[in-house]
Amino acid sequence: MQILIDGFAISTLYALGALGFTLIFGVSGVLNLAHGGLLVIAAMIAWYVGTSLGYGAYWGALAGLLACVAAAMLTYGGVVRSIERSRAIPPRERELFVLTATLLWGVMIEEALAYAFTNSPVTVKPLIAGTIDILGVRTPTNELLIAVIAWIVMVALWLLVNRTKMGKRLIAASINPRALTLLGFELGTIYLIVWLIYGVLAGIAGVLLGSFLGTGSDYIPGLTASAFTIVVLGGLGSVSGTLIAAYIVGYIETLTAYLVSPSLRDVPALVLLIVVLYVRPQGLLGRR
Repeated sequence: MQILIDGFAISTLYALGALGFTLIFGVSGVLNLAHGGLLVIAAMIAWYVGTSLGYGAYWGALAGLLACVAAAMLTYGGVVRSIERSRAIPPRERELFVLTATLLWGVMIEEALAYAFTNSPVTVKPLIAGTIDILGVRTPTNELLIAVIAWIVMVALWLLVNRTKMGKRLIAASINPRALTLLGFELGTIYLIVWLIYGVLAGIAGVLLGSFLGTGSDYIPGLTASAFTIVVLGGLGSVSGTLIAAYIVGYIETLTAYLVSPSLRDVPALVLLIVVLYVRPQGLLGRR
């Protein structure tokens, strides 16, 4: 039962973080390989403000969220947008340059966090203390709160995308950006908004992950790999596929951590990624 509960919580958080990853790829075509770095920025700042400086869990969470949004905007404006606007880089090669640049940016974030804070794992203060009994298993109340918050955010994202004018523009930008431009909409503004939304999603996911699994600069490669595995398994750009894949990966990692070793929790998901790329490269719900 404990495996089921923990697997559900971690899978829900993976889904929240990976949805942002999917969103920016679907709308702007960017695979952000600094994704894990942004999650850890949120968690580390939440730990530093909430625990090290003693301001408490909620102020720490807010600080972590704002730091992640700022980091997402810096990633877009300073890394992605700079490459997309560069005249020195041929248009056909910009996608590869963006992919490489975000990967290097993630490495820089990892080194900066290790230098500024610590490379030892730390734990973000839980938003709520105490435990609750579920079918005879004592479960931290914070773990259930994490899952509830994550699902509330994901439902809010669904409503934003499917029930607002801005959401319809985001969908249009993912389907036919040229047509959207011809209608008089500025793609740069839409991309900026989608990166802002991504920063919020990553910030919330990072803070909640930090309070559940702990955090540290060494967590960055694993979180990026998990998110990449999820979006590829689900099908690049597929929101439904991302949700399904997040629960598959989350439970695989949880079972590995419980039954084999926590240090090997990322390995089965990476093996699954290799198998998917070989057998079904479009993913579960992706298009060829």
